[in-house]
Amino acid sequence: MSKKLNSLLKEAKKMQKMMAEMQEQLAKQTFEGQAGGGVVKAKVNGEKKLLEIKISPDVVDPDDVEMLEDLILSAINQAMDEAEKASNNQLSGLTGNLKIPGF
Repeated sequence: MSKKLNSLLKEAKKMQKMMAEMQEQLAKQTFEGQAGGGVVKAKVNGEKKLLEIKISPDVVDPDDVEMLEDLILSAINQAMDEAEKASNNQLSGLTGNLKIPGF
């Protein structure tokens, strides 16, 4: 095996290890989204798994369930967007803003 190829393989393994560590750190982080001025809050982790939903009793109106559903979706989507941004920021730092298919 040529020295260049061997060096490239070492760098790839190093990058793979760094990515695994980054994903592990990201999984431990939590991200929050809010809707309706904070009456609905959602928390997700870096793996984009929903961890918690908080709903203020003031917003629960049996005659307007659709509004509550919309607020819940909005809060969850905002939390997911925050997790996605953090993931992209960490990945771009690792890859030097190179676009790598599959990552």
